[in-house]
Amino acid sequence: FYDEAEARKYTQNSRVVEIQSQMSERAVELLGLPEDRPCLLLDVGCGSGLSGDYISEEGHYWIGMDISPAMLDVAVEREVEGDLLLADVGHGIPFRPGMFDGCISISAVQWLCNADKKSHSPPKRLYRFFSTLYTALARGSRAVLQLYPENSEQLELITAQAMRAGFIGGMVVDYPNSAKAKKFFLCLFVGTSGTLPKGLGTESANEELHQAKFTNERTRFRNVKGKSVKKSRDWILEKKERRRRQGKEVRPDTKYTGRKRRPHF
Repeated sequence: FYDEAEARKYTQNSRVVEIQSQMSERAVELLGLPEDRPCLLLDVGCGSGLSGDYISEEGHYWIGMDISPAMLDVAVEREVEGDLLLADVGHGIPFRPGMFDGCISISAVQWLCNADKKSHSPPKRLYRFFSTLYTALARGSRAVLQLYPENSEQLELITAQAMRAGFIGGMVVDYPNSAKAKKFFLCLFVGTSGTLPKGLGTESANEELHQAKFTNERTRFRNVKGKSVKKSRDWILEKKERRRRQGKEVRPDTKYTGRKRRPHF
């Protein structure tokens, strides 16, 4: 967590403020909100309220959730217009059903993949977050979550738990060719099948190529549902990686991992 000095320094950094504002603008754009009325939005991982500033400028109302007391203290100091809640979203979204017209999150959801405590199970925390978020959103609304995935496995874990909770949708990738400008937005629909928006800067890009390039998955031992065949080397490596993400002790991978032994007669 940030302490008071770090939180203040982070919020006063002009480059950080500019990036946060750009990503907030893009996230709200992807929400596809009605233009004729103000909406109530949830900001997950709101920090010091930089995303909320943009939401307020657009004439909408918002409630922000964050796990860092220092960040929320700075938000209070800045006199942001939204309401603030100190909470761990891995415990769920504590609002009544259908309350929000949309949800945005900037650079926060990937932290649910970390097992910071022994009791933390990333898949369970992600499912708890997504299932309660699904309930808190009005039918026909969207959630747009900008995130920085560490790898394709983390992205797959996050997306799988969102779909399991009832969401439909997928990943919108802006500027897939750029190392610096590339941004991932998980765009989720509640109760309706919307058309997934196109990522910025993808007009001249071959989408299939970039998708394959990003996931970098080994597909040798895949069954018809796309899962690795049970007990295959890939299946064992995936299982070990999942256990590592949960903070459990796992033996290191070697060339012998998953190798079949000869039968003994």
